[in-house]
Formats: sequence, C-alpha cells, structure tokens
Amino acid sequence: MTTKFREMKFGVTRVQMREGTAGTRYMRADQDLTPYAMRMTDRLVHWAEHAPERTLFARRHKNADGSTGDWQHISFAQALTSARRIAQSLINRGLNAERPVVILSENDLQHALLALGCMLAGVPYCPASPAYSTISQDYDKLRHILTTLTPGLVFASDAKRYGKAIQTAVAADVEVVLHQGSLDGRASTAFADLLNTPDTPAVDAAMQATGPDTIVKFLFTSGSTKLPKAVINTQRMWCANQQQMGQSMPVLAASPPVLVDWLPWNHTFGGNHNFGMVIYNGGTLYIDDGKPTPALMAETLRNLREIAPTVYFNVPTGFEAIANAMKTDDALRKNLLSRVQMFFYAGAALAQPIWDSLFESQEREIGERIVMSTGLGMTESGPFAIFVTSPRVKSGDLGVPTPGLELKLVPNSDKVEVRYKGPNITPGYWRAPEETREHFDEEGFFCTGDAVTWIDPSDVHQGLRFDGRIAEDFKLSTGTFVSVGPLRGKIIAAGAPYIQDVVITGLNRREVGAMIFPTAAVRTLSGLDAHASLAEVLASVPVLAHFQTVLNELSSHATGSASRVARAVLLSEPPSIDKGEVTDKGSINQRAVLKHRDALVQALHDGTAPHTLLPQAQA
Repeated sequence: MTTKFREMKFGVTRVQMREGTAGTRYMRADQDLTPYAMRMTDRLVHWAEHAPERTLFARRHKNADGSTGDWQHISFAQALTSARRIAQSLINRGLNAERPVVILSENDLQHALLALGCMLAGVPYCPASPAYSTISQDYDKLRHILTTLTPGLVFASDAKRYGKAIQTAVAADVEVVLHQGSLDGRASTAFADLLNTPDTPAVDAAMQATGPDTIVKFLFTSGSTKLPKAVINTQRMWCANQQQMGQSMPVLAASPPVLVDWLPWNHTFGGNHNFGMVIYNGGTLYIDDGKPTPALMAETLRNLREIAPTVYFNVPTGFEAIANAMKTDDALRKNLLSRVQMFFYAGAALAQPIWDSLFESQEREIGERIVMSTGLGMTESGPFAIFVTSPRVKSGDLGVPTPGLELKLVPNSDKVEVRYKGPNITPGYWRAPEETREHFDEEGFFCTGDAVTWIDPSDVHQGLRFDGRIAEDFKLSTGTFVSVGPLRGKIIAAGAPYIQDVVITGLNRREVGAMIFPTAAVRTLSGLDAHASLAEVLASVPVLAHFQTVLNELSSHATGSASRVARAVLLSEPPSIDKGEVTDKGSINQRAVLKHRDALVQALHDGTAPHTLLPQAQA
C-alpha cells in the first residue's frame, strides 16, 4: 500500500553535471537562482509596511522564579521602530566592523531587537555561545572571541547570569549594556537607554550605505580542531541563502512561516536559517525556552501544544523526545500536526526508530505522514547548501544542491569530498587570512571536509548521501580504512534510544573500538532509583546486557575489520564544553574527545578499561 504524505512540493528535482580533470565532477541545480534582496533590512522594512501588525517575535514572559508566563509579542512595525532607535544609539557610539557588538545572551526579545538595530546601522554583531559565559569555568573561548573581534559594546540580558563572565573576560574600556541588573564596581548602560534614543535621518543614511558586501554578523565555528574561527556573514550571503531556501523549499514562500524554535542564534541553524527565514518571508518566530534535555523538554512540549508551527526544525534528540511524547499526548499530536507541512532535522543522524515512531503517530492522528526533510550545510555556507528531493528520504540522504550553488566533487583517497561555490559562501574568516586561504581551492571552491557518495549511482538526480567527515576517518594498523560517519550512524541506530553519540577509536590499532555517550533514557533501562549515579547505572546488569546485545548484533552484520566494533565502553563522564568536546547544541567533537580521553582510549584497547564490552564470540 502506498504511503500518503501531506502535500509538499520540492523545488529542485533535477541537476546538471559536468566533468573535470582527475575524476573531479561538478554538480548544480537545473534552475537558476532568481533575484533576491541585497539587504536583510530591506525585507524587514517591506514587511513592516505590508504587514505591520503581524507578530515577528514572541516569547513567554520570564517570571522571577524562572517559570514562564504569557506570550509577549513584537510586531514587524514595533520591531522596526525599536531597531531604528537602537541603530541610532550605535551610530552615536561610532561602532563599526573594527569595533562591533558582541551579544552574550540566549535567544530573547532584547537579543532580537539589538540584532535588528545592528543590521540597520551597518554594525556587525556576534552572538557568542552562552555556554562560553555560563557553563565554561575558564572563559578561554569567550576571551578568544573578544580578542578576535575587539568589540566596542557587549550586551547581556541578565547581569546575574552573565556578570562573572563579563567581570572576568570583558576589558574595562568596553561598554557593557544590560537588560536586567547591574555589576558591582563596573559602570553599565541600561538596554532601555538604547531603546529610548530618538532616531534621526542618520539611520536611513546608514542603512542605505550598507550593501551586499557589508558584514552583517560574525558566527564562530565550534572549533573542532583549533580555536573557533569567526566566519564573516555578509548581507549577500544571508539574503542569497534565504532565496535559495525558498526555491528549494517552496513551502516557505507560499505563506508566512510560523516557527516554534529553541535553536540557539549563535549557531547558523538557529541564527541564520531560522531567524532569517521569518524576516525574509514575513513569518513569526515563537522563541522556545525549552530544549531537548530532561529538564527543559517539558517547556518545548508545552509550547507545541499551544502554538501550531507551519514548519518545524529540531535536532535528532529533540525529535526523539517529541516522538516519545506523541505516543500518549493527544493534545500535542493534535496541535503540532494540525498545520505543519514539513519537519526538518540537522546536526546529527536521525535513527530509524525515531522516524518510525513519528510516522506512526502522524498516521494515527491525521491519516498521513509529514515529510521529514534534511540536507547538508555549514556555518560557511549560510548554512543551506544541499537539500533532499523526495518525501521518502532515508537517514543519511542529503539530496541536491540549492539553486545558485555549484558543488565540486573531488576524489580524496577512497572518499569524495564536496566543495562549494556560490553567493551564499562566506568570503572568509575575520582577521585570519591564512585560515581563509587554506579553506579555498585554486578554483575558489570552499573545501568542506565533508565526504559524500551517491544515493543511486545510476541516477544522479536523486542526489547525494553523507559519507562522513574526511578528517575523522582513519586507518587501522592493517592499512584498512575506517569510515567514521557511517559507522557512528549504524551504532546509534542499533542502540536507539539509549545512545546519544559515539566516538570511534582504533587509529593505528588492529581493530575498531567505540566510546558511547548514553542518553538519559538509559536510567529507565537500569531499574535503579533516581539517586543512583550515572556510573552505577552504566555498570548495572540490565544496561550492560542491553549494550552487549547491541554489540553482538552489530558484529553479526559486519563485513570486515573496518565495520566491526571489536570493543566498546560506556562513558559516565559527560562531554566537556571547556575542552571543546561538545557544542551547546549537543554535537560531539570526535577529535577533542579522543584527545582529552586518550588514557581511556589506551585502556579500552589494552583491555584494562572497566566494563569493556566485547562481541559475544570474543568474550
């Protein structure tokens, strides 16, 4: 029986190919990129004129005890008025690319308005990862950001939450603006003062002085191998990417999108893809104070019971929690599925059991499935680059390039690297000319380090599949090449829903190992009470038995030493953000984990790590 999907049109279904030298191939969509705005602020002004009362941003009021109350709305007209006043205050201060604005806050209304004010004034801004200020103990990455950018103004929403980081890392001659609270022994400006600055024709002049090459923001990479790099985001890059998204996902331009979204604005997924989407297309963004963690997921579910998105974006751990909740939560199923036309995940692989659970709830509630979309992109590509072309997407499928972006497929050992060239690609890294040169090849293509393969080698129009990160892959001592990305995906899928991520070991060794970060759900598997430590949970008989079964199953389907996990260990110590092992979006940095847990890697392969699991045949 044919599965029915809620109708969704895919914008690109065919590609054009051309051959290069030494096995290199070039790939592009068979349609051109249509004209797009030269400045994101043009779109803000457009919607403020054509839909002034429509909500642009909304967020629940934060109570003193940390709970959330009613929604506070900011319309397009209100946003533009406030942004103009903020822009005037920035112009008065003489801020510019050499002295930009750094924002330390989470997603909130003040953060949004300040960003819009910067855009109008032509002053670049940088949303720094809140974790660098609130979780980090050494503030090294925050210092690196401040040193790289030399800001003229630093904004934080809450003095209590960000005060220690400011007092420790922000230079005394940098102006600090606070929405709430004050700092002992340090002068600060109230955010209200920015909002109360009367705007003048200087704001219009400043906006008109900006153009496609104007730097609109800096977004820092996660720093996988080195300290984070400041990716330059221009107006052209951001606007072109939004137009590309609209052509690849026509649903975005068909009607103003409504988002319920927690994804952090210091990441390109939340800060460019989604934040830009509502401005460009006249949509509404309900800022979700939830997160896919045991402590905060309830807030996300509460919001989704109340606000029905038209498109919904999340990371796999978020969709896993939603899939589990929809099994029994009638109100959640009814509201979330009432008008959503597309789900979209990114950041990691989505395990098949999660897909199956989501589809089951959808068919039960509305008699059809919602398209689950995905693709491939990065901070340097705006981020949108490659997008699926079919509702019958499988885990690992990427699809085809968005209009206006050319892909260069370059053989690299037994892999194929994908490289990008187009108007959505960054011109480089701020104040890092050598890094910039290293990342572009002789034809001006950005070298992504991502490996791809064909979904169907006999039909290029189906597009590409993800084949791991070339820098993560390695060889065993036998010379056998281990493809880390696909192997991680297999382990996560086999261990769902109890595996958050996996780090693959075995460089220059005889066999492959796996260090497993478990999900919170593993506690329910153990049967122990809530007071038990994670180490006790992972050492419990039911947990070890479950992962032994997973390892046995993986081993039975292995085709050789490169795909056979010969030993595994469960990690009770969570990944550290200070050591660069994890981003605040939850993505694991393989290299950093291997570097900082080298002793455990040694013990795993020497057979001295406690509770090491071996496939049954070896035990």
